[in-house]
Amino acid sequence: MYQVVRARLSVLMGAVRTTWLRRAGRRDAGMVTSEYAMGIVAAVAFAVVLYKVVTSGAVSAELQGIVKQALDARM
Repeated sequence: MYQVVRARLSVLMGAVRTTWLRRAGRRDAGMVTSEYAMGIVAAVAFAVVLYKVVTSGAVSAELQGIVKQALDARM
């Protein structure tokens, strides 16, 4: 009786394992086209905001001061 239960359990576990592996193989491994488009739009928007911040008067003057200080440093 024990051997029959063990054999049936083995068959059942094999079927479960096969089903899981089949489903794992069907999982999406990357983004779809619409997700790429949204990612590009978000990246461009972030780049525009960053560009505006870096080229603003206060930040630009601060960056120029840092570069000037670095170039005037003694070695």
